[in-house]
Amino acid sequence: MRQLKITKSITNRESASLDKYLQEIGREELITVEEEVELAQRIRKGDREALEKLTRANLRFVVSVAKQYQNQGLSLPDLINEGNLGLIKAAEKFDETRGFKFISYAVWWIRQSILQALAEQSRIVRLPLNQVGSLNKLNKAFAKFEQEYERTPTPEELAEMLELPKE
Repeated sequence: MRQLKITKSITNRESASLDKYLQEIGREELITVEEEVELAQRIRKGDREALEKLTRANLRFVVSVAKQYQNQGLSLPDLINEGNLGLIKAAEKFDETRGFKFISYAVWWIRQSILQALAEQSRIVRLPLNQVGSLNKLNKAFAKFEQEYERTPTPEELAEMLELPKE
């Protein structure tokens, strides 16, 4: 019988295509802040090549954000795809005159795209985004209580933790 080799993998690489994608984006060159500003100005003038260069230079960041949302109902490649859509939207809307780095601005758009996809696609019954947020808070409070007190919380204890009115 062959011995099973167990290796710890930080990401769940479900397919060869994901491996190839991660290798490709690893070869993309990073850009300087000055290049970022110049690309943003060109994007506002309608330069699609500048849009592509700015987004390609930041694809690695999308992967790192997408990893934070693994095991919540969508596969890692799907999360990365949704994050990439958010990155493109951020690149189109970025205003370099505000003095922020592009990635600081883009992280919000990336997260929103991923969260929206999780809310719409990861459940059998679609819940509104605010309900998904409330449900996530409830689950986190539940897990924290279980970890701390080694028992299941009562509804009253959960309400107290979440500062909800007792009904």
